Amino acid sequence: MKPETAKRTALEWLEYEFVKLESTVGVHSSMYHLIEQAKEMEKEQIIDAHIEGQRVFDEYPHTQWTNDQAEQYYNETFNTKEK
Repeated sequence: MKPETAKRTALEWLEYEFVKLESTVGVHSSMYHLIEQAKEMEKEQIIDAHIEGQRVFDEYPHTQWTNDQAEQYYNETFNTKEK
């Protein structure tokens, strides 16, 4: 779990809030599975948006932005590590 001051996506924030709630009101364990699925979907959306944004605003139209570059952007921005 990231420190509260780290840059987080909306789903990472939601997961953090669930962890805080778990000790007081309880959170069903299946919610964490759903959050992980949603985080993967969100990651793909961020990567796709980064590629599209680079394509639209790139001064060099011949540059091919790849998923690797977009994933590197995601990992650097949101401080995540692929396992």
